[in-house]
Parts: sequence; C-alpha cells; structure tokens
Amino acid sequence: MRVLVTGGAGFIGSHFIRTLLQTLPDVEVINLDKLTYAGNLANLEDVAQDPRYRFVRGDVADARLVNGLFRAGLDAVVNFAAETHVDRSILDGRPFVRTNVVGTQTLLEAALRYGIRRFVQVSTDEVYGPAPPGVRFSEDSPQNPTSPYAASKAAADLLCLAYRKTHGLPVVVTRCTNNYGPYQFPEKFIPLVITNALLDRPIPVYGDGRQERDWLYVLDHCEGLVRVLLHPDPRPVLNLASGRTVTNLQVARTILRLLHKPESLLQHIQDRPAHDRRYALDTHRARAYLGWKPRVDLEEGLERTVAWYRENRAWWEAVKSGAYRAYYETWYGKVLQATGRM
Repeated sequence: MRVLVTGGAGFIGSHFIRTLLQTLPDVEVINLDKLTYAGNLANLEDVAQDPRYRFVRGDVADARLVNGLFRAGLDAVVNFAAETHVDRSILDGRPFVRTNVVGTQTLLEAALRYGIRRFVQVSTDEVYGPAPPGVRFSEDSPQNPTSPYAASKAAADLLCLAYRKTHGLPVVVTRCTNNYGPYQFPEKFIPLVITNALLDRPIPVYGDGRQERDWLYVLDHCEGLVRVLLHPDPRPVLNLASGRTVTNLQVARTILRLLHKPESLLQHIQDRPAHDRRYALDTHRARAYLGWKPRVDLEEGLERTVAWYRENRAWWEAVKSGAYRAYYETWYGKVLQATGRM
C-alpha cells in the first residue's frame, strides 16, 4: 500500500507516519509537508532512513506538485495538512483558507482523477462549536464553527463529503478532540504549560480557566486512524475522543504538580474572542465500526508527555525561538507585560 500523508512533519502527522510504518510492514509512505513554523523534520529522525519512507517538501494547494505525486501511483491519502491554531486564525485567517480549504480541494481533485481507494480527512471537534453541559455531539450533529480556524475545517469537511456524495470518492472524515503528547508545538496548551513551567515563566490561562476539553493521547488517535485507513467500509464521519472532559485549569494544575512547580505561575488573562466553553464528542460509532477505544488515560498520558519534554529540552528550546517567539510576544506579550510577569 502506497500512502500519501500530508502534513506529516507536524505533531499528529509524524506520530501517524511512525505508527503506520510500525503497523504495516509492506507500506510505503510519502510525506508531503510545506515545513511551515509547526512542521519539523526532527520529529521523524528515527524513520528518515527507512526505505519505505520518503519526504517531499511542498504545498498541498500546489496542484502541479500534488498531481505529480498522485500520477506516480497512490492507494490512499491521509490529510493532516492544516493551519490549526485558533489564536493564529484570529490574527490572520488567510493562511487557514489556503491550506485548509484550497489545499483540501486540490487533494480531492487529484484523488478523484487518479482513482484513490481511500481518502481520510483529519478534522476536529471544533467544527461542531461549543457543546452545552451534559451534551456530547454525534457525527450527525450540525456544524457550528465559531473561529476562522474551525470555519475553514468545517468548509473542508463539507467539500470532502460533497465529493463522496457527488463523485463516489471513498472519503472518510474523522473528527478528533484535543490531542496531546510528545513533539507537540509549544503554542498548544499542554506543551505551553509544560515548557513555561520548566523555564519558571508565567503560564497564561484564558479567563477563569474552566473551559472543558476532551484530551486524547496522540498515539490513541493514530491507532484509530490506521483502523479507518484499513477498514473495508467505514462510515462517512467518525468521531475519535477519550470520552472524558476536564477543565484547562485542572490540566495545568496536574502538570505543575508533576513538575513540582507552584500554582503561582498560573496567570489568568483576558479570554480570547468567541472562546468555546466546552467540547465533547460521542464516540459510539467509532467504537462499533472500528473496534477502537483509547488506551491511555489522561493521568498516564500527562506523565508520559511531561517526561518527554523534560528529557528533550533541546527540541523544544529550538522550537520556541525565532518565529514562535515573535508570535508569543504578539499574542500574549501585552497582557503579560501589563501584569509585570513576562
């Protein structure tokens, strides 16, 4: 099986490539990644010399490049390529439309032209918008995105499902909850808390910190995606989640306890615009059709993740320089400076 993985140098994509190579001895993986700020080939150093793996640098919205890869022969596509950070989408939504919408449409056209047997679109719970207390959204719940990022992912989902209905393209859209684990870019909440704590720097927490999230360990997510890829006839949309929601404040406090750091590092700041209060997904369909369920609970996953960031300081210190630092100061700088805690 020859699989094109887009965005494979990113956090989830790199874990998926590693999982795929470990799971399928006869797989060939082509990793197409633009290597924007969040793409990092250091994430895949351990498989770089594997003869079943090849890296191609490029943009999923580049039709000539994409068609060339498909023309050479592919069986499946797993599309991780996306701009993913809500805060960045609030600053500038244009890159999100190009990669998440135009890029997905470019891949769909190529998949249709060259007869791909499976197209997996990796999406997000954020397309459903905020979940009321006690509610878990099913795959049939309406989309209600509230950020430019979520809107771009919802648009891509609709394109994928339209190509499935109109052209019979074998597309499956997976919608996952918040992932966490090793190699995650430190603008995301859990690695931001860990790395700032290790540096004894203030940890920005939006509003009261009681926003609820369902945290899914990245390797559990990747196992579910492999099952989607190999399943003979999965449903058009599948939710992947841990099934447990906790507040951001609970997560931050757990991390500080694991690192033996004081809670005084937590710095409550003004909430971001249209911040969704709660995300929660129903995963009965994925469990029934895929025989999948998460294996790593949040406590164990956080212990693993904290240990990795402790042991791989050179990786994240390099990542937190340059473009990341400029973004951090743009987004958080004024607020933290006002508190005197930069």
